[in-house]
Amino acid sequence: MKINPKLIHAKFLKRYKRFFVDVSLNKKKITVHCPNSGSMLGLLNTNSDCWISKSDNPNRKLKYTLEIINDTKSNVGVNTHRANRIVEESILAKKILELKSYKLVKREAKFNADTRFDFLLENKNNQAFLEVKNVTLSRDKNTSEFPDAITSRGTKHLIHLQEALKKGYKSYLLFLIQREDVKNIKIAEDIDQKYHEEILKAKKNGIRILAYSCTVNDKEISIKKKVKIKI
Repeated sequence: MKINPKLIHAKFLKRYKRFFVDVSLNKKKITVHCPNSGSMLGLLNTNSDCWISKSDNPNRKLKYTLEIINDTKSNVGVNTHRANRIVEESILAKKILELKSYKLVKREAKFNADTRFDFLLENKNNQAFLEVKNVTLSRDKNTSEFPDAITSRGTKHLIHLQEALKKGYKSYLLFLIQREDVKNIKIAEDIDQKYHEEILKAKKNGIRILAYSCTVNDKEISIKKKVKIKI
């Protein structure tokens, strides 16, 4: 996904509320929107290089949005709202090997009264639900982890992906790792044991689990390569 205009370089100062962070731009402190509901574990170091985007919406209170932080190991895309756009572009461009036979049918596809999956896909043989999880955490060299905080919503999605299988759909879970430095991904069992237990069940029951890293810079965030899954 090309970013135009390119992002603006700044220095990260602190995150003091869930959706608010302070950065230094041209030596002035400004408050920007943080589009990430996770803990952002390992990314909140003062004076880290970061990149922000500027909104053209005159009615928006915060004109800037935090997009990327560098944690000294890699640029890391922290805007979770971009994840589905990156994946959608990759599906259409046939860049995700396991999904090359599918075409996109619907975004935010309703499964039941309280669950929507990110995408409904279709090929000549079947329909499939695809749920995307944005990944930023890396505590060990070459390895990314999910989640970075307890995710009851993520556990619910795993349960309902398994229910979708029973109804005749194919079910896919894609970890989109907005980092450039990793070769593997594992589940952070110490952070969310229930999610770890449920993903083991999901894998055993036939959920297809995929993982891809990204190219991340001020001009582009795009799928880069397939990553080994350690589950």
